[in-house]
Amino acid sequence: MRANRLLSILLLLQARGRMTAQELARELEVSERTIYRDVNALSLAGVPVYGEPGREGGFALLDSYRTNLTGLTKGEMRALAMLGVPGPLVDLGVSQELRSALLKLSAALPGGGLPDEERARQCFHLDSDWWRQSGQWVPHLQTVHQAIWQDQKLHVVYHLPIGVPIERLVAPYGLVAKAGVWYLVCARNDALFVHRVSELLDVRTSNETFERPADFDLAGFWRQWCADYEGLLSRYSATVRVAPGVLPEIARSLGDSLDSRMAQAGRPDAEGWVTLELSFGSFEAARDRILGFGRGVEVVEPRALRTSVLDYAQQIVALYAHTRKKPT
Repeated sequence: MRANRLLSILLLLQARGRMTAQELARELEVSERTIYRDVNALSLAGVPVYGEPGREGGFALLDSYRTNLTGLTKGEMRALAMLGVPGPLVDLGVSQELRSALLKLSAALPGGGLPDEERARQCFHLDSDWWRQSGQWVPHLQTVHQAIWQDQKLHVVYHLPIGVPIERLVAPYGLVAKAGVWYLVCARNDALFVHRVSELLDVRTSNETFERPADFDLAGFWRQWCADYEGLLSRYSATVRVAPGVLPEIARSLGDSLDSRMAQAGRPDAEGWVTLELSFGSFEAARDRILGFGRGVEVVEPRALRTSVLDYAQQIVALYAHTRKKPT
């Protein structure tokens, strides 16, 4: 552990130049006393690190102590500077390894690190979560991750649609993170399946290994699976009028691409309402979703859906009118 920390100190000083003990301690999540001991150990090992006292002081390396990496263009180095640690990699537990790799690469670049690294951090941030999406507990994610790397089969337990738990032995082909949610792509009896990792009740590594097909393309499979899945969710269409303030909620709740829908829609009417074509999994799903938007969405057609929404709304009004507390 200490050897890794000593290497990290060396690479930090090489990549960023002079750094104080406080900055190094904060970066490596140790005490300043530990940093002073580690710097002394580096000096005893022959590393040309020196310290300067005072407010503007700190630790630094001799300028000649550097290993250069050539062959990267300016654009490539700028792209590397934009690479942070996305949330899904934190879930997998490899964020520290990525930071370490970037640090080593940065230290080996000519001129002392990635260009505009701090500017890139200030200008770009990748957020893979939907609005109002609560963090998911995925206790089995790292077990799945390790099994994929080691080509080991997994015993997974999950609920059937009827609520009964069932256990299966599967070959984990890959993991996909979509909008901050992890999915396991696995094989069983020559068929491919997709499971949301957060919904797996239990995951245990098997001693049995598997061989991934040479022609399996995870990205290609995922694109096709998403297209098929979205097709299942888009079997019932309805034309609706949407109030201006409800448009963002439509995009979030229904998962539609608001930009593409707006491109197909006409101009807002005099009241600012927009007419859109929306897709739902069924007639009942369309009615329930539209009722949830209250007076912010009006069904134009089909007439059966409009009539059903009106009927349910009237039943709700009648219920609350009937159960209204009488004055004493």
